[in-house]
Amino acid sequence: MIVAERKPLEEILESIKKYNKILILGCRGCVTVCSVGGEKEVSKLAEEMKLAREKEGRPIEILEKTLIRQCEVKYLEPLEEFKNKVEAVISLGCGVGINLIADLYPEVRIYPGVNTTFYGAKVEKGHWIEKCKGCGDCIIGKTAGLCPITRCAKNLLNGPCGGSQNGRCEIREDLPCVWHQIIERLKERGELEKLTEIWEPKDWRPAGGEGVREMIRK
Repeated sequence: MIVAERKPLEEILESIKKYNKILILGCRGCVTVCSVGGEKEVSKLAEEMKLAREKEGRPIEILEKTLIRQCEVKYLEPLEEFKNKVEAVISLGCGVGINLIADLYPEVRIYPGVNTTFYGAKVEKGHWIEKCKGCGDCIIGKTAGLCPITRCAKNLLNGPCGGSQNGRCEIREDLPCVWHQIIERLKERGELEKLTEIWEPKDWRPAGGEGVREMIRK
């Protein structure tokens, strides 16, 4: 899932400081699961913003709406009823949603209320860990299911660096060296010879090296 975190209140207030009537737009997708962009979070942000503006002596009117998803065109139709009623929109959806809205409604002044951070797995309540970079050319079939692009702080593809010690990363002591993990797992499987194979240099074009990516399913 896409993991995000809410922007600081001060940054959000600064982005809409010249407006007096706005819409806060939530999303019931990934950002609801990670508790930053669902209905509860929309209402919470609205209250925080109203209180802050009242303290400044500049009250603000805030409308609230949470869509099924902001990343699909068909679910954006409810915006039609709001686009002429407000001066600006704060989106609590991920970067995909806010970009789609900006494309479809160029007349709407839309501002992000969250920072999109990574593709992560929920490992326990309130805890997500990055698992994928979305590079467009998955290689974990060669590395025992462990992604060095995501998990190696240096994104190394040719084995561990000289700085890792006792299975730990030299950049972050709390981070396991993924290449140590890969080697140990391949040893356990009796497949260590996989690391003697010569890999072609990674083609970074599928990762966005040629600009915006798209997929058309026929």
